[in-house]
Amino acid sequence: MARILFVMTGSDHWTLADGTLHPTGFWAEEFLAPYKAFTGAGHAVTVATPGGVVPPVDKGSLAPEANGGQEGADAAAAALEAASELHAPVRLEEVSAADYDAVFYPGGHGPMEDLAVSADSARVLTDALASGRPLAVVCHAPAALLATEGADGGSPFAGYRLTGFTNTEEAQAGLADKARWLLQDRLTALGAEFVEGEPWKPNVVADRNLVTGQNPASSEPLAREVLSRLG
Repeated sequence: MARILFVMTGSDHWTLADGTLHPTGFWAEEFLAPYKAFTGAGHAVTVATPGGVVPPVDKGSLAPEANGGQEGADAAAAALEAASELHAPVRLEEVSAADYDAVFYPGGHGPMEDLAVSADSARVLTDALASGRPLAVVCHAPAALLATEGADGGSPFAGYRLTGFTNTEEAQAGLADKARWLLQDRLTALGAEFVEGEPWKPNVVADRNLVTGQNPASSEPLAREVLSRLG
């Protein structure tokens, strides 16, 4: 049995360019698909958030249109309620990546608000990357990599091939022209080699022990890649 750390947002909003607080959190599918894959394979999951707050779900991710209808939406809501680890997170400030066999970051716009500037998350990311153990990050969660940039402008993730929610997808979601910054632009500026796939289609990019997924549809294949690495 492997121990897998889920690092998740504690923010229920994302501050837009005009100062508006856009309601958000984590995206349900990006937690549930990996959680089901990992626990179904017999592995243990621990959830960590800044301050140990219960991670808020983006209510949009529980809408019928995001879940193939009302039945799917009800099933997702029930699965979140049943995931006991989600309701008893540990404090990210006290977490050590060395205690886990893999680290997984679900997305949603929430990480754009808090994990993008979290020194504690940056520490976990840097240590996980250096460990050689699987480090998986999906959709908007690669925003957390921005916090690893040092005073000299360098980041341990510079030069890595990776993906995340694209400018095209953000535009199609209707938020690109309202955002303070776009994830794809910032990751490119960080020095990463951003690999853009088709909008809304699964796209998983692996480079050494870093594996990243572009969007919600990439969550399950990303989890499968982590499972293959855990043996």
